[in-house]
Amino acid sequence: MGERVLLLLSGGIDSPVAGYLMASRGFEVHGVHFSLEPITDDAAARKSQKLAEKLRLSKLFIVPVGPAFAEIARTCDRRLYFVLTKRLMVRIAEAIARREGCRFLLTGESIGQVSSQTLPNLRAIDPASSLVVLRPLIGFDKEETIRIAREIGTYEISEGPEICDLLGPAHPATQASLDWVHDEEARLQVERLVREALSKEREQRLIFAERSRFEPA
Repeated sequence: MGERVLLLLSGGIDSPVAGYLMASRGFEVHGVHFSLEPITDDAAARKSQKLAEKLRLSKLFIVPVGPAFAEIARTCDRRLYFVLTKRLMVRIAEAIARREGCRFLLTGESIGQVSSQTLPNLRAIDPASSLVVLRPLIGFDKEETIRIAREIGTYEISEGPEICDLLGPAHPATQASLDWVHDEEARLQVERLVREALSKEREQRLIFAERSRFEPA
């Protein structure tokens, strides 16, 4: 195995493709899924488990963040919800990555998308972690990502409505500055939110079928 990375695995289309691309280049990929439990049920977590098994990830950790995300939505400027929650996820992911010996974080983000994925917003998110965030889909368009997802068999699992924006605003900020982000984060007890989320973390048992045709040798 090569370098170990921690994939922020949602139930959507993009992050499984990012995980596949890095695994096919020899990286050992662990996964972490951030669940909105107990605000929602564990359906998204179960979907992430299916994706992790399809991709044959080494490990998958589930972190319930419903209370933390609700506190961000209630306490801070809602326009920054997606940026602030992503910064929290990156902080939590860094703690897990360091514990598991992962030297990089990995996401399915690409530029030009809404909410947290504009260039100014990505620039505001990155300083939340001292680990480098790898984004292999950064220049992909959606159709290219969907094509790969279909080829590797993750598209069908990822299909369906996503609930990651359940608490988000109708019109999120797309030009977040670090000063604005820091001002809003000052309203939170960030270290406490990280600590409480990690206290509820669970490692998901993965059951692998036979090696699939798309998996790297």
